[in-house]
Amino acid sequence: MPTFARAARFLADLKKLTPQQRQRFMATVLTEFVIDLKAGGFRPGLRVKRVMGTSAVWEMTWAPDGRATFEYGDEQRPGETHVVWRRVGTHDIFRNP
Repeated sequence: MPTFARAARFLADLKKLTPQQRQRFMATVLTEFVIDLKAGGFRPGLRVKRVMGTSAVWEMTWAPDGRATFEYGDEQRPGETHVVWRRVGTHDIFRNP
């Protein structure tokens, strides 16, 4: 199972989401993102790609106007991918991903 960390900015963003948005984000992470991460490739619907102008920040689409940014961190458990969530919200998060 992948490991996760959450940046302080991500936690602040998460508090700003509506309960429905939080639920949808978490459901997408658990039912799609984690499965695809373990499989070694992301389904097209998640639209996982690098954030333009960065070399290490990635974005994921979790709703029509729901985005999250993340980066890969050092393994916390041998052989398991470590993801650091950076931002979550609407397309506006790309002002400072």
